[in-house]
Order: sequence, then C-alpha cells, then structure tokens
Amino acid sequence: MDSHRRQLLKASAASAVGGLLATAQSASQAQSSSSTASRLVVPPLSGKIGMRLATCTPPSGGAPIVVAVLDNGKMIDLQAEARRQKRALPFDPASMLALIKSGNAGLEQVRALVDAAMKTPSALLPVEGARFLSPIPRPDRNIYCVGWNYLDHFEEGKAARFDKSAEKLPEHPVFFTKGTHTMNGPFDPIPHDPGYSNTTDWEAELAVIIGQTGRNISEAQAMDYVFGYAPYNDTTVREAQQKLHGGQWFKGKSLDGHGPMGPWIVTSAGVKLDDIRVICRINGVEKQNASYKQMYFKIPRIIAELSRGLTLEAGDIIATGTPSGVGFARKPPEFLKHGDVIETEITGVGIMRNTIRSES
Repeated sequence: MDSHRRQLLKASAASAVGGLLATAQSASQAQSSSSTASRLVVPPLSGKIGMRLATCTPPSGGAPIVVAVLDNGKMIDLQAEARRQKRALPFDPASMLALIKSGNAGLEQVRALVDAAMKTPSALLPVEGARFLSPIPRPDRNIYCVGWNYLDHFEEGKAARFDKSAEKLPEHPVFFTKGTHTMNGPFDPIPHDPGYSNTTDWEAELAVIIGQTGRNISEAQAMDYVFGYAPYNDTTVREAQQKLHGGQWFKGKSLDGHGPMGPWIVTSAGVKLDDIRVICRINGVEKQNASYKQMYFKIPRIIAELSRGLTLEAGDIIATGTPSGVGFARKPPEFLKHGDVIETEITGVGIMRNTIRSES
C-alpha cells in the first residue's frame, strides 16, 4: 500500500492552490451550452486544501480539456500550461482518467503546473462560456453502486418495493453496477422516454473516485485509495428496476444518460466527509437532505468489502447510496417528467442541474 499517495494529494493542493482555496470565497458563473442555461456554482471547499479537477469544452470550442477550477471562478488548462511551460507530462493532459492513473508522478506535475500558473495571470482562464462535462466522460468500467445505504431510505421503501423479501437491512453492503453509457454531464439533459415508462426517479449520491489499483484492501488502508469525490445522481426507472426484469436492478439503473456526475472531482484533501450533506431538489423544492454521518456503511467499509477478491482500478467510480426522500416511496409517488430540473448538491463539493428531456 502506497500511503505516500494520500499525502501527495494534500501536498499538491497545499502547494499549488492552497492560498486561494483557503480563502474559500463562493463564486457563481454562467455556464452556456446548447442544452441548458444553468449557473456554475463554485462552493467553498469543506477542507482547507484540495483541488477541483474538471473536464470541459473551452469557450472557444474544440476538444475537451482537463482543468483545475479555482475559488475565484478561474480555471487552468493543464494541457495549455504544459505547453507554455515546455513541460513534458507523464499522462495525457486532456484525459482525467490518464491523470488519475498516472499516480504520484502525474500529481506532482499538476502541482508544478498550477504553482507556475498562479504566478501568471494570463494563464488563469474564466469559466464563463465553458461547457462542463462529466469529469470522467466515458469510464473504463461500469459504475459501482451501493444500495440501501441510509437507514431512512431502506425503511421508506419497504411498503413501495415490489420485492418484499428484503425486510431487514443486510449485514453487508448491497452492490450493483450501472453501464458506462449512463454517464452524463453535470448540466446536460437526462433523456426520458414516456413510451417506455413514466417512473423515472431521482437519487442524489456522493461518488468516490478510486485513485489506485487494489484488491483485498483493508478498512484501515481504504481511504488511501481515494482520489477524490463528486456529486452523482443515480437516476432510476423504477418500473424497469423492480418489475420488468425479475427484480434485477441493472436495466432500470442503466438507461443512457441516467447517471450525471460533476461538475468536477474534488481531491480527497478538499473534503471533510463528516461536514458534507447530500441534497436533491426538484424544480427548486428540496426532496433529500442527509449527512454523511447518516450513511450506514461508511466509505472504508464499502471499499474493503467491494475489493474483497475483486480488483478496483484507478478511475473506478463508486456511488455510495442515496438518502430518504426518493419519489417512488412518497405518498402519492412522485416521478420525473419532461421539463423537471434535478439539482444534486454535495455541500462543499459541487452542484449539478439536469433537466429531464422527453425523447418523443
């Protein structure tokens, strides 16, 4: 186990952007895209140090770039900075997955790039006009997910669940996966096919991004494998999840675009887990609000159990479960329809806004 990696995450952030992030002033900037007119909110980080790493299409257009987003509404294009500084990088600077997989060497280069950019005002780009994508637009592997990880959510769904066999909270985490095509951007529309089902539901979650490959990881070492965190929504078609396919969750969880993430990854040193809340609003009305402290299986336990006999790889994403307040368990049930806006917030990390868009 390379515990130096966790320290490097902290050191890289402290050296490069600690000065700005420690002041932690919130800034709101406009995000323009063809699909939405959402505002990009840069909330203060809950930790004193850390970096926001994002994938976006720059205002000038062209291919996506990987950027570091600062508190003051500016961002640093890692690829452009590497060219300007004539620095050879050990990873593809246009790929978040490549950065994550590059390990300590890559993080050290990011630290050096941002250090120099902070001294060069012309290197700080505005976020206005940039189109933010999922930080990992196309994961290498399915997204791992944890079911029933908040007691209130488990209890609220008992009466509404089609499968009545789950009457007692499991002694081990419940795992399932979502297909890679579910990945969606933080401000992009979520497709909805009313001819298939009108039972699309929201599930705000904290996503964990794994930073290095490991198997049989102990709880004591698990947090050393965390690269960072991001808001995530495990958007679900309940009818497909519970009734249409024998109670097997994969299809109902895996429709295209039903897994927005972003607008960035905050490296682990920038997040105080005990301070964050998982919040979901539908058309401005709060539906979910819970603390990480209410999570039944905490992140070290999740990583330890998931990795038992199963290799986790750098860049893997784990959605850690949703709190109570989902639509299908409400009385009467509430489901998403064309035009509804889902706002998913992880306090101190970021906010997404996705609009439901009918395909027919």
